[in-house]
Amino acid sequence: MPSFVLPFESPPSPKDMESLFDCCHHRRFVHPDPLEFVWRFGLADDQEVVGLLAASLAFGRVRSILNSVEKVLSALGSHPAASIDSGNRKEEEELFAAFVHRYARGEHLVELLEGIRRTRQTFGSLQGAFLAHLTPDADSTLLALQGFVKELSAHFTGPRNPLLPDPSGPSACKRLHLFLRWMIRHDDVDPGPWREIPSSLLVVPLDVHMHRMARRYGWTRRASADRKTALEVTAALRVFDPRDPVRFDFALTRPGIWGRGPEASGTD
Repeated sequence: MPSFVLPFESPPSPKDMESLFDCCHHRRFVHPDPLEFVWRFGLADDQEVVGLLAASLAFGRVRSILNSVEKVLSALGSHPAASIDSGNRKEEEELFAAFVHRYARGEHLVELLEGIRRTRQTFGSLQGAFLAHLTPDADSTLLALQGFVKELSAHFTGPRNPLLPDPSGPSACKRLHLFLRWMIRHDDVDPGPWREIPSSLLVVPLDVHMHRMARRYGWTRRASADRKTALEVTAALRVFDPRDPVRFDFALTRPGIWGRGPEASGTD
């Protein structure tokens, strides 16, 4: 891993940010990150399904996250999208009866799988569902994300599924914005199978570590790592790259992850 040290001692300049990007934004630095599972698959259908599952499980310790995603994908086989599309809830309830990831249980996973299946049946793909809620005048992905989550959760019967945050509330919804970064950006780090959505609309996946960094550099003064703060930090990053403000997210978070090691937290 490179020797670049974060955080910067003072607010970074555009040159600092580009140097950091050149240093850290490489696929060889993806591990340990649930994004690595998306790169296992070449088909857009598999990438979007795996991306949503991996991002949904991206809370808790990194080692636990990777283990849980591995278990789910092992059960779904070599073509996860096709497996979900042709599956049924009863079989999945049996398959994932013993599944546990922190406070998420097998029933939560099965509910999400059913949501993915029904959404893909209705719209042809998860991207199709997202595009159905994206208006031409959108200035971010937020409103489309709200509609997208409503499609996925339309049949949910429980009070709240911890695998699918609610983007209509105050939460920063880090996991969902992480999923969108993976799907929409296309370069050496982000596979970007969704080619019809501009990166300029993305919102930074704000977790406690990025929030702490943003406060240090004056990108926000807000004390809570919530949706409003995520929008403020995104606006600050847009100064460095208006067309792709989230381009620096991976590079900004790598050194912190390396420093925290395999037990690092991936929580929202």
